[in-house]
Amino acid sequence: MKDYNPNTKKGGRPPKAFGQKKSYRVNLKLMTEEYYSLIAKVRKSNTTISSFIRSCLQKGYVKERLSVEQTGYIRQLSGMANNLNQIARQANIQGYTSVRTEYLDLAAQIDDIIKMIAP
Repeated sequence: MKDYNPNTKKGGRPPKAFGQKKSYRVNLKLMTEEYYSLIAKVRKSNTTISSFIRSCLQKGYVKERLSVEQTGYIRQLSGMANNLNQIARQANIQGYTSVRTEYLDLAAQIDDIIKMIAP
């Protein structure tokens, strides 16, 4: 007769390694419009919601918010655009040659600020 050994494996799937086991659950609240948008995209991709969200995490891209410094630069740009419109108005009234130096100076400042915003 065979001896009984409690340490003998009984078959079945081998246990997953530490990093492969899915052990974290994330709850997410969505508005109705967002939920139906998610469902439509899941159906279009022919996957489950979980696998769709996992693929979005791996392949997706989220834009960073603007920093306080970049917001200040954008404010400066909008002020300069207003000045440029005023210069264009003066150019139409007085002729281009009288406001040419102001225009070139402002254009150089705008170029500098754009270089600061977009590295």
